[in-house]
Amino acid sequence: DSARSQGSMIMSNLTSVHTADINRRQFLAAGTGLSFSLAMGSAMLPMGTSAQTNDARMAINVWVNIATDNTITILAPTAEMGQGTLTTLPLILAEELDADWSKVKVEIAPPNPKIYGNTHPLLNGGQASLASVAVPGYFKPLRVAGAQARRVLMDAVAAKWSVPISELSTQNSTVVHAKSNQRISYGDVAKFATVPAELPKINDDELKKPEQFSLIGRTNIGRIDVQSKVDGSAQFGIDARVEGMVYAAVLESPMEGAKAENVNTEEVMAVAGVLRVLTVPFGVAVIGKTGESTRVARALLKAKVTWNTSGAAAAAGFDSEKSKADYAKQGQDPSAKAMDAYKRGDATAALGQAAKTIEATYWSEHAYHAQMEPMNCLAKVAPDGQSAEIWTGTQFSFLATVVASGILKTTPDKIKVHQQMLGGGFGRRIAPDIIAQSVVLSNITKLPVKLTLSREDDMAAARPRPLTHHVMKAGLDDKGQLIGWRHRMVAENVDAVAAPARFQATGGKDYVGWNGSDLPHYAIPHTLAEGVREMRGMRVAPLRGIGAGYNKFVIESFLDEIAFERRINPLAMRLELTQSDARANAVIRTVAEMSDWNRKRKDRGLGIAFADYHGTLSAGVAEVSLNRKTGKIQVHHYWVAVDTGLPIQPINVLAQLEGLLSTDCPWH
Repeated sequence: DSARSQGSMIMSNLTSVHTADINRRQFLAAGTGLSFSLAMGSAMLPMGTSAQTNDARMAINVWVNIATDNTITILAPTAEMGQGTLTTLPLILAEELDADWSKVKVEIAPPNPKIYGNTHPLLNGGQASLASVAVPGYFKPLRVAGAQARRVLMDAVAAKWSVPISELSTQNSTVVHAKSNQRISYGDVAKFATVPAELPKINDDELKKPEQFSLIGRTNIGRIDVQSKVDGSAQFGIDARVEGMVYAAVLESPMEGAKAENVNTEEVMAVAGVLRVLTVPFGVAVIGKTGESTRVARALLKAKVTWNTSGAAAAAGFDSEKSKADYAKQGQDPSAKAMDAYKRGDATAALGQAAKTIEATYWSEHAYHAQMEPMNCLAKVAPDGQSAEIWTGTQFSFLATVVASGILKTTPDKIKVHQQMLGGGFGRRIAPDIIAQSVVLSNITKLPVKLTLSREDDMAAARPRPLTHHVMKAGLDDKGQLIGWRHRMVAENVDAVAAPARFQATGGKDYVGWNGSDLPHYAIPHTLAEGVREMRGMRVAPLRGIGAGYNKFVIESFLDEIAFERRINPLAMRLELTQSDARANAVIRTVAEMSDWNRKRKDRGLGIAFADYHGTLSAGVAEVSLNRKTGKIQVHHYWVAVDTGLPIQPINVLAQLEGLLSTDCPWH
């Protein structure tokens, strides 16, 4: 939620690969218009036309239009899944437009990465809600769009009033000429203004300075989606309904390549309300008149269906516990095929020359996304099978059009996505499996099909964060200074599953899984982070901070091991390593002060950790106790200091930080 905010690397090339398959004629046929850098044609309402209806509005560029009733509609390019971008992104544009925020309406932009793509290098023009890069990626384009719209309005007023534009100013959706004491609302300007063939160029020095912001940084601007969530009017994917809709449940194949056998079709068809039982490549589907009937039928299927896992099912022999011995062996084997993830200096030489070395190993288990809203999608394929409508909450609506059009052997412009709110995504709603399955079932039945996965179904679908093993080694010189660092991670590569095109293009690098294993803020002269690939056939997927989740845990835990060996305070060690990095050092010092680090606590201890995540820096301190009889660890207090850069909505930043903590943990 800041201009220098969080991010991670995922699917950056997937969008560009699919986009390249669409020719210009097909793309324009989607009714999307021209790219952001070009003008959007003339005004929607010509000069002199009466504008008594609220529908009359002027499109200034692809991001904003202004109605003659003073309503300003701003398009949001990403999904709202609880992170607040439905408010934050439009607020950025509204700031430069000098808009009256109370008159702003927000609509979701259509899936069109050539127009609404994210400029952040991690997405490279892709349009998706992932990696926490919405604000940093869209910050500049949205500001320029707002400034362009403001300039168009001012130019129109300057011409109409015959005054120099330098004498005009804007304020709260109003153009002001102070010399003549004239004022005119944006809505009234929309009645006569026209949009030039080429939008005005905006230089950086023409954008507002932070001290001029009137909307960005305000603590009294709440999220626009809160009211609808409170009164129940918010539309999530699970709420979608259309006439003639049927329901579906799927007993999904437990792994890729497994085929259903001994399907008890006759028994399932006897369930009241069941219409069809379909054996499909991804499992066995039940189509019914009600959601209840399909769930009952699916339970019957589970009890009887067996799976043939011979041949193509690579994961058939995988056991996460038994595999750990193999992972550990790969972690220690010098001949294992390791690829460099991040490198600084010569860690191998430094470790070889170290006066003392320290080693440790760590594990992270497979982790389930546990998003609040069950996975769901409503698909309605046209009778001729050449187009479709989709209602779902997805983090990657353009990918939905690509996948659906691929199934129907048509083009993405023939797929209309009705973007719904998401009840949590965390990376799970990037994967298009639920969309693909719904489209297949609708295409077979020629009916609108609503597919919902129960919590059990979603877990059985097995798209978790990967199991990882970490082997850490550090070297100290004869003065006890940390001079060398090696971090080897053994895991299945997420990119290989989630972004195969990029995985191939990079020669097998796992930018998703390796994320966060670099050490940009710690002054260790020689470091190496490397990855060894396991191939077990699991459908591993990104989750939240992706690799940063386990990599930061491992890094900070190992730093404590090193501090223990050096017999120094873990806080002192982190301050030492960041003494030449002002931002990192500041958040560590701040959280130490917040927690009163040096104060002794009876029967309690303090732990500290630091993390960076693509520009956002944070440090936390936990106060804990151990019940030596039961082994139970209790967290009593937790303090966190965060440097987000420029916070667009401070109240939302605070809400996200507090939301990470357990409800029974006091907040400070």
